[in-house]
Amino acid sequence: MLPHCSLLLLLCAAQLLSSSSALPFEQRGFWDFALDSLENGGMMSMVRDQEEGSTTEEILTPDVPMCPFGCHCQLRVVQCSDLGLTEVPRNIPPDTKFLDLQNNRITELKENDFKGLTNLYALSVRNNKISKVHPKTFAPLKHMQKLYFSKNLLAAVPKNLPASLVELRIHENRIKKVAAGTFSGLGNMHCIEMGANPIQNSGFEPGAFKGLKLNYLRISEAKLTGVPKDLPDSLHELHLDHNQIQAVELEDLSRYRNVQRLGLGFNHIRNIENGSLSFLPMLRELHLDNNRLTQLNFSYTTI
Repeated sequence: MLPHCSLLLLLCAAQLLSSSSALPFEQRGFWDFALDSLENGGMMSMVRDQEEGSTTEEILTPDVPMCPFGCHCQLRVVQCSDLGLTEVPRNIPPDTKFLDLQNNRITELKENDFKGLTNLYALSVRNNKISKVHPKTFAPLKHMQKLYFSKNLLAAVPKNLPASLVELRIHENRIKKVAAGTFSGLGNMHCIEMGANPIQNSGFEPGAFKGLKLNYLRISEAKLTGVPKDLPDSLHELHLDHNQIQAVELEDLSRYRNVQRLGLGFNHIRNIENGSLSFLPMLRELHLDNNRLTQLNFSYTTI
């Protein structure tokens, strides 16, 4: 029996699969994301503000920014998805909080694409064809907290991300390497989703995650053959599902003492060294479904 904790162990039967975070990451719709992201009823407050001012007809002047052609602009949310755009549109209102550019054909983010958007809170460029990002692209975005960059053609994590960033979704790109200092200055970052990139263990340079205080990290559907050893020690959730991990050795988890949920499902694990989980005193949920384990010899005496 485990003192002071209850460990949920999910093994190799498909019927034991949870619908929780052990499954591959699925990007939600941007509108759902926008509605959820404004805290304390922020969106409803904005709706009320809009309704209260609706009795007064607003006269547009040349100084009032227009909504980009084909886009939908309302309540500081600008939706330009599914328009076949090949570049970031002009005339985005400067008070925009949420900018949705997903499902287009944008190939590059240029230096002045987001000029003047100092109030932007969240940006989605998911499912485009972006392979190039100018080093100064994000310079104006001093308050951006959420960046959805999944399903593009990036070979590396973009440089000079805003220091305000809290959440980065960069799932399903072509990233093979994360260089030392890639996330330098991003002390506010709590969540990184970077699964479905063709990255191997050797692709993470020493110091790649230096300075980060992440709570959540997912590197699923990659080409990992072992548990990475230089990830942030602040992690509460670590998801390494759908890789090629062969075994969990004694020291593999030694720096991850804060982990509460660990996903190792859909790997090639044949052996978990006895005592390796003793380094995880906070562990509550462990996913090991669809591996090649034939026996379990765990020691939980220190958990």
